[in-house]
Amino acid sequence: MKNTPIKRWIAQQNKEGRDVWIKQAASSTKPGSRILDIGAGGCPYRSLFLHCDYMTHDFSALSPDQLTQGGYGQIDYVSDAKEIPAPSASFDVILCTEVLEHVPEPDRVVAEIGRLLRPGGVTYLSAPLGSGLHQEPYHFYGGFTPHWYKRTLRAAGFDEVTIESNGGSYMHFAQWSVWFARNSAFWRIPAPWYICLAFLPVRLLCVPMLGFLFLACRGLDRYDRVRQFTVGYHVAARKATVGAPSAAARDRSA
Repeated sequence: MKNTPIKRWIAQQNKEGRDVWIKQAASSTKPGSRILDIGAGGCPYRSLFLHCDYMTHDFSALSPDQLTQGGYGQIDYVSDAKEIPAPSASFDVILCTEVLEHVPEPDRVVAEIGRLLRPGGVTYLSAPLGSGLHQEPYHFYGGFTPHWYKRTLRAAGFDEVTIESNGGSYMHFAQWSVWFARNSAFWRIPAPWYICLAFLPVRLLCVPMLGFLFLACRGLDRYDRVRQFTVGYHVAARKATVGAPSAAARDRSA
C-alpha cells in the first residue's frame, strides 16, 4: 500500500513520541558502543548514534513509496530479521522499531536479538497498536500487548523489561479523527451520489467539531491514566548477565 499523505500524517503521531524516546536512548548510550538497527529502512536514527559504531539491517524488499524516508539508507546486513549474519554477543545495543508487526515470526526475531546482544546489552523495541494496514503484503500483526513483550523477552533471556505507552486513548482517538475527516469527503465515499449528498451536512457538522476535539485530545492525553488504547508501546529490556537469576526464576521464588 502506498505511503499516502494521510498515512504519513497518522504515522507522524506515532513517530513524534518514538523519536523523542530513541533520542533519549542514544544520549544514554556510551561512546564507542556497537549498535544494530534492525529493519532500519531509511536509517532515520543514524545521526543520533554518531558517537557509536552504528550498523544497520533490513530485508530491503519494500518499494520507495512504502518507506517514510522515500528509500533505503546504507544497509550493512540484508537478510531475514530472524537470521542476521552477525556473530553472537556482538552488539551492545539493538534497535528494532516498527518492525515486529511486519515479520511472520516476531518471537523468533526477539530470540535473534537475544543472541546478538552481549550480556548486559540493551534492546529498544516499538510497534504500533491497532494501526491500519501498511507496507503490504508485509504486515502480519495489529500490535503487541505489554504481556506479550514481557513473556517473549523473558523467554529470550532478558531482564529489567520497561514498557511505556506512546500516547493514550485521547491520542488514539485524535489520530483517527483526522482519518475520518479526510475519508468522509463525498468524492471518496464509494456510494451512490444521493447517499453522499445526504451525508454532506453530517460531514460539514463533524469536521469542525473533530478539529476542536483533535486539539483537545492532544492536550488531555497526558492525563490519561488507563491507556488501554494507545498508539503503540516503547519497550526497553536488558539482557541478563551470565550467572544472574532470570526474571522467571525470580518470579517463582517470590
